Amino acid sequence: MKIIALYSSKGGVGKTAAAVNLAYASACRGMNTLLCDLDSQGAAGYYYRIRPKSKFNRKKFLQGNLESYIRGTDFRRLDLLPAHFSFRNLDLALDRQNIDGKAFRKLLKPLGDEYDILILDCPPNMTRLSENIIRAADLVVTPLIPTTLSVLAFAQLVKLFDKLEVKRSKLCCFFSMTERRKIMHVDTITRFRKKKSFLRRMIPYLADIEKMGIHRKPVAATAPRSRAAEAYNRLWLEIYHRSEKYDRNGG
Repeated sequence: MKIIALYSSKGGVGKTAAAVNLAYASACRGMNTLLCDLDSQGAAGYYYRIRPKSKFNRKKFLQGNLESYIRGTDFRRLDLLPAHFSFRNLDLALDRQNIDGKAFRKLLKPLGDEYDILILDCPPNMTRLSENIIRAADLVVTPLIPTTLSVLAFAQLVKLFDKLEVKRSKLCCFFSMTERRKIMHVDTITRFRKKKSFLRRMIPYLADIEKMGIHRKPVAATAPRSRAAEAYNRLWLEIYHRSEKYDRNGG
């Protein structure tokens, strides 16, 4: 099972929209896929019209045995482990129980009996949970709006990788919410897109993505021939190929 984390320390960059749509793209390509929502706001669950089971919370998550709390979506090969509001204190619990990246990955490992792909929708912060996710994931994918503050957040993330002594080859970035009519966007994309960490595929700023909040479905489920659906499908293929390359090179 490949563990792919959608992570950014900066909010509002299209991270959850990407997680929701990439999970759908993975399932559509025949892979048994689980989307795990680690953000206490529960936006991924909202998009799929799914709430956590009544007995599920932070404590249950850290105890493992997650299979009984997984919910099926309306889409074949795609399931969801929804977030609980108590996840806002996951960092405190990780500290108390002294759970590190290796132990965090061990919590997720049994899910590999059922799933080919596990996509983590991560909260927008830089905490112990973030560190565990970076260590546990096979690939960390971060969306970046081509603006100054997003570039700064990416630079901080690279520093965190170095501090944790995690190989940078595990990190990849894609431009999100891009607008070609904005000079800053064009200049930033030109400046960074040839760097090894950056993926070629980008997600433009499109109304169909904003409408996900109305339809509460992945874009490709409501507008399968749209530019947005095509962009996410192509991005997923590039991410999957990058993860395969990471595996072949032994990390």
